[in-house]
Amino acid sequence: MLYLDHAATTPLRPEAAAAMAPWLGPQFGNTSGSHAISRRAKNALEEARERVATVLGAKPAEIVFTGGGTEADNLALMGRAAVSGQVVTTAIEHEAVLATSSFLARLGREVAIVSVTSEGVVDPDAVLAATTGDTAVVSVMAVNNETGARQPINEIATALAEQGIPFHTDAVQAFGSQAVSASQADLISLAAHKFGGPQGVGILYVREGTRLDPLLNGGGQEMGRRSGTHNVAGIVGMTAAMEAATSDRARFVAATSEARQRFEAKLSDRVERTIPVDSAVPHISHLRFEVPADTMLVRIDRLGLAASAGSACQSGATTISHVLEAMGVSPETARRSLRFSFGWTSTPEDGEQAAELVLAALEEGR
Repeated sequence: MLYLDHAATTPLRPEAAAAMAPWLGPQFGNTSGSHAISRRAKNALEEARERVATVLGAKPAEIVFTGGGTEADNLALMGRAAVSGQVVTTAIEHEAVLATSSFLARLGREVAIVSVTSEGVVDPDAVLAATTGDTAVVSVMAVNNETGARQPINEIATALAEQGIPFHTDAVQAFGSQAVSASQADLISLAAHKFGGPQGVGILYVREGTRLDPLLNGGGQEMGRRSGTHNVAGIVGMTAAMEAATSDRARFVAATSEARQRFEAKLSDRVERTIPVDSAVPHISHLRFEVPADTMLVRIDRLGLAASAGSACQSGATTISHVLEAMGVSPETARRSLRFSFGWTSTPEDGEQAAELVLAALEEGR
C-alpha cells in the first residue's frame, strides 16, 4: 500500500518508538505516587515537559499534556468559555473546534463564525470585527487539515494582543512543515500522531497568566488543568517525535514538495487544484476529479493507494466537507474532491508512482 494519507495520521518515527519501548515494558509507574517507581515516571514526565517547552520556546509550566489534539481544542475553548463571554472562530476549523463551539452555543454562549475566501483563507480584519468587549477566546487554525491552506495567524495574534483578547490556534496540521512557537498564540493545540508520535496524546500550550478552567476534574494533575493518570509512554514518545520532526523539517519540506510537484505534474491534464500551490503547505494536495470521490477512493484502494475524501475525524460522515462548503464550492464539485497528503516517510518517487495509480483508476471508468 502506497500511503498518502499522512494528514490523517503518520507512521511512528523510530526515535519515538525507541523512547517509548522502556515504558511499554520494564518501566512503569503512576507519576502521582511517592515511591521510587513513581518518582522515575515523574522524572521522565517532567523531562519531557522541559524538552517540549524548549521546542516551542515556552516555559515548562506552560505545557499541558492531553489525550490528543481534539482534547486540546476542547480544553482551550471550554476552559476559556468557562471564564466568560463570546467565542469567535472560523467556518473551516476542525470539527473539534466547531463541535465544541456548537456545544457552547447550546449552553447559551455567544459564538461568532467568521467566513473565508474562495481559497479557504480567513481575513484577519473579519476576525477582529467579530469580537466584542466580552470575547473569551478567538480560535483560528494555523493550517487547514483538508485543503492545506495556511491561515494568517501571526497577523491575527498581533491584532488580538492589542485588544487583550486571548488567541487559540489549532496547529495540529502545521507542526510537521513549519515552526510553531509560543510567541504565536496564547493557546496552541498539537497532536503527536501528526508528526510521527503515537496516537492518543497531545499538547495544549497555555501562556502564563492565561486563565483556563479544567475540562477534566479529578486528581489535579497538570497543575490542576487536566486531571487523569499520565500516559508516560505516549508523552515520552511524542517528545522524541517532536524533536526529530524539528530536526527533520527542512528535509521534510523539500521531499514532500518534490513529491507533490511530481504527483500533480503527471495529473495536470486530468485534475484541478482546489487552492493555489502558494497558499498551501507542501505536503497536502487537494484535487478535483472528473468522477465522484467515493468511486475514486474504492478504485485507488484496490490498486494499493491510500488517500482521503476529507477529514479522517468525521467518522461515518456522508455529507460534503464543511470546509469546501464554506469556500463556496458546489456540492457536486465537493463530491469530486480528494486529499492526498505526503509525510516524513514519503519520497519524491512516491509522487510519480501515486500519479500512475490515480491515472489507472481514472481509466477504469472508460
